[in-house]
Amino acid sequence: QVELVESGGGLVRAGESLTLSCTASEVIVGIHAMSWYRQDPGKQRDLVARITSGGNTIYGDSVKGRFTISGDTGKSTVSLQMNSLKPEDTSVYICGIYTWRYGREYWGKGTLVTVSS
Repeated sequence: QVELVESGGGLVRAGESLTLSCTASEVIVGIHAMSWYRQDPGKQRDLVARITSGGNTIYGDSVKGRFTISGDTGKSTVSLQMNSLKPEDTSVYICGIYTWRYGREYWGKGTLVTVSS
């Protein structure tokens, strides 16, 4: 069973930066897209950013211009550079990797990002 592990979360002040990383326990074959989501307790998981195997990216409206996603399909790793963080960015950030070969997305357990004002 593939496991994804996120790292890089923590407590920062508004305006500061953090970089999140996500690593798979094994190389995932047939990656179509790698994503970052965030989820607050009792709420739905929201897409933050996604990068496809072709290098196309999409971002949630609230993070456009501040966050940058990058990934390496060969290594099954994905990162999220977060700049100009705001208190409303506080959340649990979860990475996801979708493989067309198995028709499913794997998710990590998440890493907590807390932004103080």
